[in-house]
Amino acid sequence: MTDTEARTPFSVAIAGVAGRMGRQLVAAALDEGLVVAGGTEAPGKGPFDRDIGELAGRQALGVRPVTDPVAAAANADVWIDFTRPEATLAALNSLKHTRVSGVVIGTTGMSAAEEKEVARAAEQLAIVKAGNFSVGINLLQALTRIAASRLGEGWDIEILETHHRRKVDAPSGTALMLGEAAAEGRGSGLDDLRAAPYDGPASARVPGQIGFSVRRMGDVIGEHSVSIGSDREILTLSHQALDRAVFAHGALQAAAWVKGRAPGLYGMDDVLGLSGN
Repeated sequence: MTDTEARTPFSVAIAGVAGRMGRQLVAAALDEGLVVAGGTEAPGKGPFDRDIGELAGRQALGVRPVTDPVAAAANADVWIDFTRPEATLAALNSLKHTRVSGVVIGTTGMSAAEEKEVARAAEQLAIVKAGNFSVGINLLQALTRIAASRLGEGWDIEILETHHRRKVDAPSGTALMLGEAAAEGRGSGLDDLRAAPYDGPASARVPGQIGFSVRRMGDVIGEHSVSIGSDREILTLSHQALDRAVFAHGALQAAAWVKGRAPGLYGMDDVLGLSGN
């Protein structure tokens, strides 16, 4: 967040405030001087008797989690959601009954049909959606797009990602985002270039395809690398997240950017001024 944006406080409502990412978002928002107006948790999950600020390890705010997005966002300018696809889509539908006009979505694992629902919601809301809100990852995405556009099909593209053992979707949303950047650099869509998992006796690499490898172990926050190799050399671009707060601060940068924007579906390329690279 820039100094100018930091001097202009606004209010946010955060989905999943009792979860790991939700607590990070609340803590980062308070540290940056923003107002956390409300937050949600899934029915039956809770804790609903704890203050949102205290859950995040900060001062009490006099606000507790609720199950209803409309109640949580009643006094918010921007909605931030890093939950599950079904919960995110339900919240988008509810936000039309609030004053919220800007939305930041970091939810991953959405199907093509669910992505279309987000696009429809963007006809009424300004939405920044990304598979990863790290500034470094988004620069890696831009570099991947450039490299893939300069290096032809004689160069193989392989994407490797590692996350903690509890992550449910694979490949990660970030890995798919990098794959989409590589495919865009090649002038195509990822659905056309994505390789099937290498498994079994008929797993020879198909020239021009984009391969993915996934590892799940320990408490790894997120590691991603894009390797582009020919018969003579290999170029590897990589990123390692050292603190989960990096995603929260990137999301808040997106929230400051999207507040007051015209309805539409945006990405971190727009937030960081990387569009067209």
